[in-house]
Amino acid sequence: MKKKVNTLVFFALLILMVKSGYSLSSSIDFSKYKFNSASSDLDYTVPNEDEVIAYTIAPVSFSIYLEKGFIGFKEALGFKESQGRYGVVNQFGYMGKYQFGKGTLAMIGINNSKNFLKDSELQEAAFKANTSRNKWILRKDIKRSTGLYINGIRVTESGILAAAHLAGAGNVKKYLRSGGSTQFADGNGVTICYYLKKFSGYDTSFIQPDRKATVNIL
Repeated sequence: MKKKVNTLVFFALLILMVKSGYSLSSSIDFSKYKFNSASSDLDYTVPNEDEVIAYTIAPVSFSIYLEKGFIGFKEALGFKESQGRYGVVNQFGYMGKYQFGKGTLAMIGINNSKNFLKDSELQEAAFKANTSRNKWILRKDIKRSTGLYINGIRVTESGILAAAHLAGAGNVKKYLRSGGSTQFADGNGVTICYYLKKFSGYDTSFIQPDRKATVNIL
């Protein structure tokens, strides 16, 4: 009997995550957020608070193929950061699907860490705003460096934006302008080089550079 119940729970969670996380027939409800940056609808939903908690307690594995557009870019980056888990906090205190620090969140208008961890839509909004901000900071370096090879890696806009998410835009700027001689690694030993290569070639033209990009909760 116990085995039967566990099996039912497993399949219920699987159906819940597939339906809520990757339903291609509906869009995220952005009504409770105001973006101080360009935005448009994304053609899938994200989990609500109860589903985030359920997935954190009992994660379910499944596969989905995404092309190399903006959604593919952010989902690949989110998986690398946290395996796509909205409710996770790592040993260094970085939070959520995209592993944000409190300082970065504050810069884009988010100060409540507890609510941030529970709110998947807010995390997606934060990623978009932070990427817009990084793209503005690195706009000249993107123009100068895209297509060059640094340390044997072909530089692309998406690689630069991913590296900025890892290391901060300032460290990426130093790396590119030094021709790769100024190195950086995070607390886990992951380098700018690694992110430049791993996230190369995605179409990130959807993201508009915005120096003041923030997320204001209405």
